[in-house]
Amino acid sequence: MNIYLGNLTIEQIEKRIGIDFPEQTREYLKKNHQSEAANIKKGKWHCFDIPFMMQCGDIETARMVYESMKDRASEVKEPLQISYS
Repeated sequence: MNIYLGNLTIEQIEKRIGIDFPEQTREYLKKNHQSEAANIKKGKWHCFDIPFMMQCGDIETARMVYESMKDRASEVKEPLQISYS
């Protein structure tokens, strides 16, 4: 059985990874955050504190988050797992 804790904000994620999301990504994430951790809907996301993981509701959202960070991966202080369902 896995236990997942937390409901991180964009600001908390950025502080933890040590980089800021591009403005376009940040605006998308602000608009599409899902507070409930169960059954993440298409286009939505939820970020857990433990484990540090962003759960996206579809591969397009996961890919958009990944693409917005990949060129700055060497600057990231703490790895963020990105998954989708």
